[in-house]
Amino acid sequence: MSTRSLSGLRVLDLTRLLPGPYLSLILADLGADVIKVEAPGGGDWIRFVPPMRAGVGTAFIALNRGKRSISVNLKTSDGIETLKRLVAQADVLLESFRPGVMDRLGVGYEVLKSINPSLVYVAVTGYGQTGPYASRAGHDLNFTALSGTLAQTGHAGQAPVMPGVQVADIAGGTLFGAVGLLSALLARQTTGKGQFLDVSMTEGSVAMNVLTLGRHLAGEAPVTRGTDQLNGAVACYQVYETSDGKFLSFAPVEPKFFQAFCHAVDRPDWIPRQYGQEQALQSDLADLFRTKTRAEWETLFQQHDVCCEPVLELDEVVNHPQHQARQLFFELKQAPDEPGIPQMRLPFVDPETMQAVTPAPSLGEHTQSVLLELGWTEAEVNTLLQSGAIAGE
Repeated sequence: MSTRSLSGLRVLDLTRLLPGPYLSLILADLGADVIKVEAPGGGDWIRFVPPMRAGVGTAFIALNRGKRSISVNLKTSDGIETLKRLVAQADVLLESFRPGVMDRLGVGYEVLKSINPSLVYVAVTGYGQTGPYASRAGHDLNFTALSGTLAQTGHAGQAPVMPGVQVADIAGGTLFGAVGLLSALLARQTTGKGQFLDVSMTEGSVAMNVLTLGRHLAGEAPVTRGTDQLNGAVACYQVYETSDGKFLSFAPVEPKFFQAFCHAVDRPDWIPRQYGQEQALQSDLADLFRTKTRAEWETLFQQHDVCCEPVLELDEVVNHPQHQARQLFFELKQAPDEPGIPQMRLPFVDPETMQAVTPAPSLGEHTQSVLLELGWTEAEVNTLLQSGAIAGE
């Protein structure tokens, strides 16, 4: 696909932290002009979350490359008027405030739609715009808990295990938000009209249960942790420890792969035991995997199609030969005198495109240049600066 396929699209991003900024990162990497609208005096809170590089949080650096930052005080009337004028020239607005906040500021969807009927307005919230939880505070762990996803992680009879990544934030908010947004932009090509998208991170997390919840809704007993083929109930879909204290992911669920594994380890007698002797087979497999190091198992299985791969620690991921061959990582300098910081490209973006990406912006770095570019006069910009409605470098 063309990695600049969204070139010419203007996005106003009022979001903070992870889900919204990750969504706008996708748009920026695809060529959209993402204008990050931040409050003076602090901006996006993740700017200050350590560890820091060049005075900026590394999480902010990872999420905000290729964007421009303007600082607008939405608690002032001039700041609100500035946002309205920006909206008149925008294609998309992203926000992640609690429901009702934008309305109280006087820039809710109905007001902005009257200014720009083609605007696609995306509101990413924990629980959605309606319902008894609409205004409730929460974070990824809470959303994942209410979705039923958290209850399926971990071992049978034990407490749920906290996921290592933010399932609801990223899958529920970022990715479902991106799908909805791109769909709305496609529809706009036909109708000329924008849309309001109510993106609930909790509902997105519920949607991740498409297999397990779908079966339950069809009448089966609900899946709980450690009771399903894909969450710990079978010996041939497990994580096993090796002799050096590292781990292997073992997933030959289809008979042909399990048979290949049994022949590779010279245990063809295990083939009939693939299903139906779970505890005994799991114990035997655990004993087997503890006889070699992870590297030794990797070497053996390179010659066999057995669906067994190492569990990489994060510091091993960057240098893995598959990721290296695919050019999944590239270096980006946040400041000229700083060493390059490894960044991840998106799966569908041409690696060559990422070589020209700009670093994450400083707070208000582009306030004046963006406003002048979009039609403000120098006198108007200076008046806004003096009134405190905007701030810039």
